[in-house]
Amino acid sequence: AEAARCASVMLCGSMTPSPPHPKVLKTALGAAEYVPFEKVGSTWEAVQELKRQGVKVVGVETTSRSIPLWNCSFFEQNDDGNANENDEENNDIRRVAFIFGNEMIGVDTQCLEACDELISLPTHGVKNSLNVATCVSVVIWEALRQLDDLDGN
Repeated sequence: AEAARCASVMLCGSMTPSPPHPKVLKTALGAAEYVPFEKVGSTWEAVQELKRQGVKVVGVETTSRSIPLWNCSFFEQNDDGNANENDEENNDIRRVAFIFGNEMIGVDTQCLEACDELISLPTHGVKNSLNVATCVSVVIWEALRQLDDLDGN
């Protein structure tokens, strides 16, 4: 999250560790202090709050409705291919939240139904998914790539 300049991270549910948990601090290698985080009771609560704030909510899950990552666009564009600057103060067009499930049960069905878009990372092996940490890295990298394209970089 820090390397991608994510504005914040919402940590949902009672099983998700948060700073200052020793495992989180060890994994973050000093970056935890630079990324604001919020502990939320459930993913459903987080999705509802994000939608109230006007944030585009993208669920990352393998479903029959999911769009493959390489076919999706996280940010709206004008006909000229540039970012649609519909809110100059907040630049709402760049406000997107990704919902990742845990590795055992994924994202709750109710949360998936509330998402603005569903995406998947198709795999071609026996397993139909990547672990969550790898999945987050790939999705955030793609979001950064799309932002760079919009900015002409």
